[in-house]
Amino acid sequence: MTTNTILLIILSLVIAAGLSYFQYYYKAKSQLKVNLLLAFLRFLIIFGILLLLINPVITTTKTEIIKPPLTIVVDNSNSISYLESDKTAAALYSKLKNNSDLEEKFNIQSYQFDSELRPLQKLDFKGTQTNIDLVAKNTKAINRNTNFATVLISDGNQTLGNDYVYTFDSSNKVYPIILGDTTKVFDLKINQLNVNKYAFFKNKFPVEVFLQYSGNKNTTADFQILQGNSVLSKQKVSFSATKKTAVVTVLLAANKTGTQLYKASLISNEKEKNNYNNQKNFAVEVLDQKTNVAIISSINHPDIAALKRSIESNAQRKVTILNPKQINLLTDYNVLIFYQPTTEFKTIFDAVKLTRINSFIITGTHTDFGFLNQIQNSLEFKMTSQKEDYLAEFNPQFNLFAIDNIDFENFPPLQNPYGKIKANGNTSILLSSKIRNINTEAPLLAFSENQGSRSAFLLGENSWKWRLESHIKNESFEKYDVFMDKIIQFLASNNSKKSLVVNHESFYNSGDAIEITAQYFNKNYEFDEKAHLTITLINSKTKQTKNYDLLKGSNSYKVNLDGLTAGNYQFTVKELNSNAAYSGHFEILDFDIEKQFVNPDFEKLSQLANSTNGKVYFPNQIDALIESLLVDENYKTIEKNNISRSPLIDWKWLLVFICSFFAAEWFIRKYNGLL
Repeated sequence: MTTNTILLIILSLVIAAGLSYFQYYYKAKSQLKVNLLLAFLRFLIIFGILLLLINPVITTTKTEIIKPPLTIVVDNSNSISYLESDKTAAALYSKLKNNSDLEEKFNIQSYQFDSELRPLQKLDFKGTQTNIDLVAKNTKAINRNTNFATVLISDGNQTLGNDYVYTFDSSNKVYPIILGDTTKVFDLKINQLNVNKYAFFKNKFPVEVFLQYSGNKNTTADFQILQGNSVLSKQKVSFSATKKTAVVTVLLAANKTGTQLYKASLISNEKEKNNYNNQKNFAVEVLDQKTNVAIISSINHPDIAALKRSIESNAQRKVTILNPKQINLLTDYNVLIFYQPTTEFKTIFDAVKLTRINSFIITGTHTDFGFLNQIQNSLEFKMTSQKEDYLAEFNPQFNLFAIDNIDFENFPPLQNPYGKIKANGNTSILLSSKIRNINTEAPLLAFSENQGSRSAFLLGENSWKWRLESHIKNESFEKYDVFMDKIIQFLASNNSKKSLVVNHESFYNSGDAIEITAQYFNKNYEFDEKAHLTITLINSKTKQTKNYDLLKGSNSYKVNLDGLTAGNYQFTVKELNSNAAYSGHFEILDFDIEKQFVNPDFEKLSQLANSTNGKVYFPNQIDALIESLLVDENYKTIEKNNISRSPLIDWKWLLVFICSFFAAEWFIRKYNGLL
């Protein structure tokens, strides 16, 4: 409290005492004891009122010591144990964590990482993927706007994410401790193998293989691709001290339908430290049918190119762009996409009614909506000439096929004429439209089924911006392309509705995320949120059986089967209330990406240290690292004073006491006849 406040409180005491004396003792001749009590109550009342007016405040100061963060991050992936550095990593972490000088100077944060970053609890070095890029992003988010140092205990070999050298903040130093032997040894490696998941029966499909050599002498090796015991392709590849890489492209024949398994091998007469990375298994699903899609438009627009690229991202699809006057034979196509149709399309729509080919209609500012009202009855249009921007809102109750919300609400708006759109009959809405934040209750993306024919409607142009926005957010077109592929898959099929629909891949690489999704529909073909779905999984070789429950998501049921060993699996998904069932199979290919390395990535870790003004250390230099951190003047403890002010007395309770004293004084005066 200030001096003025203290003086005011003393003055209040004097005033309260003086007024009480004057009222009850001055010239008083009787009932001295009662007057003494009444004077005391009056003193408390007056002093309380004055104290309320003064409202004295107490100021307290607390000193807070803020230490700079020191983030210790340990690589918990399989590659550390394969490089025989697991005990070294644990010892290094223990020495850093338990150093009293570091603990005194820094606020030590401990993390472990493989495919994810989490607080360090127990190092087991069993992670199947390494994502150092995620370490950079998460530690930066945790210590936002703070100057901190990072000690990265790792071999630097990354299997997931972007290049971590450019992800770490250059203003925060990184000190990599390199695990593993950096001595270069003779090693041949299949670095990468590119092949499409699908091929077509009686066609040939390409296999592109990137080979890598570590060594200083000239050598040759045999590269071959096998299917079972049959050698499908074989050729010699040469390497030298100056030629460290080679690219091999092979065309293989798709002579059998179904999932075909292959093995690529690189064989040398030289002895290698790691033979596991000399071979790689891969699989291709051979299909006997291809979906031909025609995009029909009389105008040029960026949407058309974006649609073509998106649809053809699935090798099962082939897209042809046509003018409405160029089509001779509609039966060559499985799906027709009408882009902004006008009366020029009348002949084609008449032919579609006869051939019953499924269609996808996309509207925009050049569309003739009067013509659309004539040739279909799924949607009714009453449009004006005014243009409007429409945002999307995802409908989680959509149940024609399983689809995830890929952040549609944050996509750029589509442009379409302003007006009223009414959905008729058997029409399902996946996306409804909004004008700014106002829901129009009109469809933006809708699907309909009429007497076995299927149609889709996208009511707006500039969907190319959606694909671009998806790439910006996810650094890949994959999510948007999968969304578009599911639309084409729905339109390319005329299968009757099933109560239980299950989605899965035919094969997975070991270590990949293995997720199976399912949808169960009731008799009205509505998504049943009360279904109880289970999956029974059987290893075809060992006959080991596992049972799991599928967990409900927004519009599907899911089960995660990560951690399964390589092999062939049969499975059955069953809905327990209705006994509806679906059986299938998939194969997990034997491929452990963490076994591909024979040396740490010294070059990349050195580049990371240089870009952040840090320094690379080896395990035997741990004491030098500790000393460097202790003497670094960039990391200083901050002393922070927190000043808080609070009232001396809670005014609510003081009012209660004042009222109580008033009441007590009144009753005493009344009782003693002084009123």
